[in-house]
Amino acid sequence: MAPKISKADKKIAYDQKLCQLLDEYTQVLVAMADNVGSTQLQNIRRGLRGDSVVLMGKNTMMKRSIRIHAEKTGNNAILNLIPLLVGNVGLIFTKGDLKEVSEEVAKYKVGAPARVGLVAPIDVIVPPGNTGLDPSQTSFFQVLNIPTKINKGTVEIITPVELIKKGDKVGSSEAALLSKLGIRPFSYGLVVISVYDNGSVFSPEVLDLTEDDLIEKFAMGVSMVTSLSLAISYPTLAAAPHMFINAYKNVLAIAVETDYSFPQADKVKEYLADLEEKKNTAGKKRLDRDDDAAVGRRQDDGGDGETFPQPPPSHGRPSPRLLEILPKP
Repeated sequence: MAPKISKADKKIAYDQKLCQLLDEYTQVLVAMADNVGSTQLQNIRRGLRGDSVVLMGKNTMMKRSIRIHAEKTGNNAILNLIPLLVGNVGLIFTKGDLKEVSEEVAKYKVGAPARVGLVAPIDVIVPPGNTGLDPSQTSFFQVLNIPTKINKGTVEIITPVELIKKGDKVGSSEAALLSKLGIRPFSYGLVVISVYDNGSVFSPEVLDLTEDDLIEKFAMGVSMVTSLSLAISYPTLAAAPHMFINAYKNVLAIAVETDYSFPQADKVKEYLADLEEKKNTAGKKRLDRDDDAAVGRRQDDGGDGETFPQPPPSHGRPSPRLLEILPKP
C-alpha cells in the first residue's frame, strides 16, 4: 500500500508543477470554471492534450507560487497573472494558436438543468405547445401565470412565456416546472475571460480580430491623426503629404493670378490658356450657327425680314377658333 501523501507534500508538488509550466510556456488562457464538473473537465484535458495543459487550484496558492517564482527568476512579467486570479478560475498553458485553443475549449459545453438559487446566464423562454402533462399539473402553470389549455387530456401552453430573465435567481417553482418539461436551459463549460501572452494581458475578443480588421483600425487611426494635424497645423508623418499638396495649391493659385511663375506653374498656365481659347472658339461657332439659323427663318417667312407669329401648339386639342367654325352636332 502506497504511503499517504501529506498536504504539505501536495502543496510542494503543486508549486513545482506550476513553476515548471511558467518556465515552459509563455501563453496562458485564464478560464472561468463555474458549474464545470470533473468529468467535463477531464474531457477538456483530453481534448487539449498535446500542446496545452489545464491547471486548476486555489487562487491563494497560485498567487503565492507565481510571486515567489518571479522573485527567484527575475521574470516579473508573470506577475501580470496575479490580478487575473479572481473567482473560480483555472489556467490553460499552451504552445498552440491561442484562437484555436480557445475555440477547442468552447466546444466542451454540456446542458445543465436550472437548479434552485442559480443565477441565470441567459433568458429562459418556455415555448408554446403540448407539454404531455396531465391536467392535475396545472398548478405549476397557474403559480407562474402561464396561459394554458387542456387539449386531448394534456396541458398545452398557448403562448411563449419568458420564465426567467438573465441575471435573476432560479426559484423553486421555475426549477420544478423546467424539470417536469425536461428543459435543460443552461450550458456550462470553461469560459476564457483573459489572455496572457509574454507579459501582455488582453481580452479574448482580440483573438477574433482578422488582418482586415487590424488594417481597418490602423487606417482609421492614421486618418484621425491626419485630421487633427491638419486642423492644428502640426506637422506629422501622416499629415505631411497633405500639407505639401495644400502648400503647392496655394503657390500655384498665386502664380496663376500674378506674373510670378515656375516650371510647374507654366504648364498649368498653358493648359488654362488653351482651355480659354477653346472656350472662345466654341462660343464663336455657336454664335455663327445662331446667325445662320436666324437668316434661314427670315427666308422662310417671305424673305423681307418680316416675321409672323406662329400659333401656339394645340397639344392634340382643336383651337377655340376652330371650334366656332366647325358645325355643331
